Amino acid sequence: MPAQTRLHHLLSALAIYLSVFIVFGVSQADTQKPIVFVAPIEGVIDLGLAPFVQRVLDEATAAGAKAVILEINTFGGRVDAAVLIRDALLESKIPTVAFINKRAISAGALISLASGKIVMAEGSTIGAATPVQIGLPGTPAQPVEEKTVSYMRKEFRATAEQRNRPPLIAEAMVDADVEIPDLIEEGKLLTLTTKEALQVHIADFQANSLEAVLQSLDLADAEILYVSETGAESLVRFLTHPVVSSLLMTVGILGIMLEMRVPGFGVPGALGLMCLALFFWGHALVQLAGLEEFLLVGLGLIFVGLEIFVIPGFGMAGILGILALMGGLGLSLIGTGASWDSMLSALGQVALSILVAIIATLILVRYFPRLPFGKRLILETNLQAQDGYESSPAEDHRWLGKQGLAVSDLHPSGIARFDGERVDVVSDGTFIDAGQPLKVVRIDGNRVVVRLAPPPSEKDKV
Repeated sequence: MPAQTRLHHLLSALAIYLSVFIVFGVSQADTQKPIVFVAPIEGVIDLGLAPFVQRVLDEATAAGAKAVILEINTFGGRVDAAVLIRDALLESKIPTVAFINKRAISAGALISLASGKIVMAEGSTIGAATPVQIGLPGTPAQPVEEKTVSYMRKEFRATAEQRNRPPLIAEAMVDADVEIPDLIEEGKLLTLTTKEALQVHIADFQANSLEAVLQSLDLADAEILYVSETGAESLVRFLTHPVVSSLLMTVGILGIMLEMRVPGFGVPGALGLMCLALFFWGHALVQLAGLEEFLLVGLGLIFVGLEIFVIPGFGMAGILGILALMGGLGLSLIGTGASWDSMLSALGQVALSILVAIIATLILVRYFPRLPFGKRLILETNLQAQDGYESSPAEDHRWLGKQGLAVSDLHPSGIARFDGERVDVVSDGTFIDAGQPLKVVRIDGNRVVVRLAPPPSEKDKV
């Protein structure tokens, strides 16, 4: 019996210790404040915003937060960026709240509908989400094809259905053909004020401050963690902005073409490579650009360089180079959910950048060495033969000042005829068609440099 008694006392003590531990742990958990993450959704909705929202959701989930509040004030932005954020919100395991403080227009409306709850401040608006195609800077946005509107309409409807909101009202925000009696007539897009959104059950409640939002969520005593973009995320948003990305493409291609034309100079090539590296780095972080796009652009630059500076005429190399450039850069601008219109817009953006770069290359090659700044950067001192220096064949100097005709197109290298002889020549920067009169202006190493001249004499004619 003494042994049984000792065992009974031991079990009783263990039970007491366990009860105290459980009660103490519960009391500690009860005294710990709930955590709420708050993140801003402001300005243009771009692809750089999607990784930021995903990071906020991941950090909130890891911290065991009670909710994530997105404070929204935006006129919209890219459809593909909004779709990425929408998917992240729908898949989130933590409650999400869209606090519309001023406006949630277009892409902002889709993000709001994807949140678990919608709270609107007094005087705010939500809606007007029909997709448009942004044109060149300074030109108005253009309407998109019906299939794009249809896609976005169903995207809004599916989002509203998953969050138990009126799907027809969500469709009316996208498609002007949707008519809802006593709310919106056919031919107009739906935009709701705070009171209207509450009446049709799009918004859950009204709150004019973050504190009021927390009060409505029964989280008035919660610890608030404000999350802002990191420096890298802000830089990515800047680099993926349509205007900045176009500028990076143009300067990148321009710099590399100048380096091909003036080898050994260094600065244009370094600047071009840096711009393209920034372009691909930014778009790779938002999961747009990858190794395939990088290789396509590299091949495109090689083919274009061969076409312009090595192979006379415009042929297959130039066509393949331009197609590869447009493909690689264009794919780097297209994201998830991109419509046919946005794909064409991306290709147009790339084509314009390539065209500007080619034109700027031809202009700079022709006029840059004549500018005061260019003369200081480009060494033009000649090492004379009488001083013991000679890098060009002596017989080439007999062509200096001669006039003849271009036998082939000079783009810029090709073949000309002088005094009945065929000579390999290169133009001084301009493209010259076959049959045009030429004049040799200088002997540059082993190159015979020519430019357009008055009609040749009879002996120079082919």
